[in-house]
Amino acid sequence: MTHVPWPALPIVQAPMAGGPSTPALAAAVSDAGGLGFLAAGYKTVAAMRADISATRELTARPFGMNVFMPSLDDVDPAVVDAYRERLAAEAERLGVSPGVPAARDDAYEDKVADLLSDPPAFVSFTFGCPSVDVVRAFQERGVVVVVTVTTVEEARQASGADALCVQGAEAGGHRGSFGNTSDEPVPLRVLLRDVRVATTLPIFAAGGLGTAADVAEVLALGATAAQLGTVFVRCPESGASAVHKAALADPRFTATAMTRAFSGRPARGLVNRFLTEHSAHAPAAYPDVHFVTSPLRKASAAQGDPDGVNLWAGESYRTATETPAGRLVAALSGR
Repeated sequence: MTHVPWPALPIVQAPMAGGPSTPALAAAVSDAGGLGFLAAGYKTVAAMRADISATRELTARPFGMNVFMPSLDDVDPAVVDAYRERLAAEAERLGVSPGVPAARDDAYEDKVADLLSDPPAFVSFTFGCPSVDVVRAFQERGVVVVVTVTTVEEARQASGADALCVQGAEAGGHRGSFGNTSDEPVPLRVLLRDVRVATTLPIFAAGGLGTAADVAEVLALGATAAQLGTVFVRCPESGASAVHKAALADPRFTATAMTRAFSGRPARGLVNRFLTEHSAHAPAAYPDVHFVTSPLRKASAAQGDPDGVNLWAGESYRTATETPAGRLVAALSGR
């Protein structure tokens, strides 16, 4: 086990790529006694490093950075092209063109190299488990390595990590599974129980948690900490779009669902028009579909249209408020 000061409170702010995770949010959570996380997903190496530097300016407390593993999807370009063509009318209405697939590794190697040169206290991985050499390299630098898992088998494969983020079906945003499958996701309470039997590693329990009672429940079930994302999206320190923040409190949106429509990987979001109309047609092609829909999502957000945006949200989304992050950490920990 890597020896790093663990947060005083068992509250982890989930890394949320695409905007919500900011230095201000991570620092506020860490300063309040929790563990704040930044997200490297979709960012350049330089932008990732700038976020680390900015967070260090705001807090002296430990915080983390999350990295996406490279996509291993075996993608048929024709299937992606067909989906791109399906979205042509949507794009024309918005005044943009569908995007074109680009690099599929999210600059993983370069991000790992940069992080190893000057790492934060925690580094977590999503969409797979890094190699033994990468894990050991971080551990030799005194970094706590966390791997996101969604099944007991994934937990076993990540046995060399320092901790596991055990993500249940209720979680908002992308399912952090090692493969891009359509397997039925396991509810958090069931998954937490089964992983707790299979490993002695510390566990960050994630998935649909939004209240102090939820936190207390997963701690009683054997989690070391509760990891929460959606409940932080409306905080003033969050970088989520105004459209996203407003939608979480909009009574027109009454449910969440898993979809590949926006990115090509299963992710949970509020049920809106785009999700309803395109989910059945989206291929299992990540991040290809992400690149295809990116211009449409940006245009929809800019035009204030929540029906064309990926409104990532866990099942506890109604608990999200505009409470400052530090006060939220205290409330979630029962203080």
